[in-house]
Amino acid sequence: MRNRIHLLAFTAALLAARGATAQPAFALHEGDRVVFFGDSITDQRLYTTFTETYVVTRFPKMNLSMVHSGWGGDRVTGGGGGPVDVRLWRDVLPFNPTVVTIMLGMNDGGYKAYDQATYDKFATGFKYIVDTLKKQDPGVRITAIQPSPYDDVTRAPLFEGGYNAVLLRFSDFLKQLAADQKLGLADLNTSVVAALRKANAADAANAAKLIPDRVHPGAAGHLLMAEALLKAWNAPALVSEVEIDAKRKDAVVQHHAHVSEVAAANGVSWTQLDDALPMPLDMRDPMVALAVHSSDFVEALNQQPLKVRGLAAGRYTLKIDGEAVGTFPAERLAQGINLAELPTPMARQAAEVHALTLRHNNIHATRWRQVQVPMEKDQTPHLLPALAALDELEADVIREQRAAALPKARHFELVVE
Repeated sequence: MRNRIHLLAFTAALLAARGATAQPAFALHEGDRVVFFGDSITDQRLYTTFTETYVVTRFPKMNLSMVHSGWGGDRVTGGGGGPVDVRLWRDVLPFNPTVVTIMLGMNDGGYKAYDQATYDKFATGFKYIVDTLKKQDPGVRITAIQPSPYDDVTRAPLFEGGYNAVLLRFSDFLKQLAADQKLGLADLNTSVVAALRKANAADAANAAKLIPDRVHPGAAGHLLMAEALLKAWNAPALVSEVEIDAKRKDAVVQHHAHVSEVAAANGVSWTQLDDALPMPLDMRDPMVALAVHSSDFVEALNQQPLKVRGLAAGRYTLKIDGEAVGTFPAERLAQGINLAELPTPMARQAAEVHALTLRHNNIHATRWRQVQVPMEKDQTPHLLPALAALDELEADVIREQRAAALPKARHFELVVE
């Protein structure tokens, strides 16, 4: 009896320990409608589209929508797209969002040294946006984004302390506001600055191109910002995990993957259907490679481990659907490789998904910025049908995107050289 009690206590402790270290649930849910609200950095539609592609490829069966509503020059009071109330009522609330991200501050600081009146205006205006969204949509989940950095790393600050220090003061306010009002919080500054410093030490010339004008990151810089947002949302690192025992002709591990038809002949082969696709990273782009190597993007968001043990000594070429994707010694395969870092058919499929992400967002931007807003006072009878037709066109592309994100069964072979 005593042993049984000890066993039950041990089991309970083990389950508690596992629960304590379990991955927190991803912040987005089935049916969510996400609106990204912000200034020109959001208007670039880069960190937002990287985020969308990650979500669509990692959760291909999740039904949700994402709308990218950034406008260049925006402050908490509004900007070129109109006063903030116009922006909220035209560009956010009509989509009935369940999730809104807000990234403002870059323009609000005035590109000058810290000033208390400027800070107070930002704080009051940001709180007004949050209060308005909560009043109009009481169930909305808001992620306050601590603003992305002004680059005082690869170039000398323009004044003592630098402008990014001003943005960090704004970030401190947002951290407190998030705690007070139970908002989500994403820091798009700290980790990007750390990556800038690492990149600058490795390759100063290219590091300066990550945020070429010190304000607007290039695509590689936006990739790091997307990582920060996704990590704040508890995005899982794992795409899939498989371990094959070649001697036993068996898949001894298969997480988020389904393995069948394991056979051994001059190596080993099997069929694998994953639940998700990797995040597409074009490592041939030197800027993307620099950003990835200067950050923990792969470790944090793009793990697709494959281990194969029980192979005879030698070097093996991994083929997926007949395409060679790499050659490895048996001991390396036993230790494990990360498929997400290889030019696999799955990565190519994910890149096709990202192309469709960009396409549907370009259609939306054209509909909104080139037709809806400039013609909102026109009385032409064809305006509303034209907007509806563009909405239908975007919906068609979104359906293509979701279909393209569904993983396919792939034939794997490890052939001895």
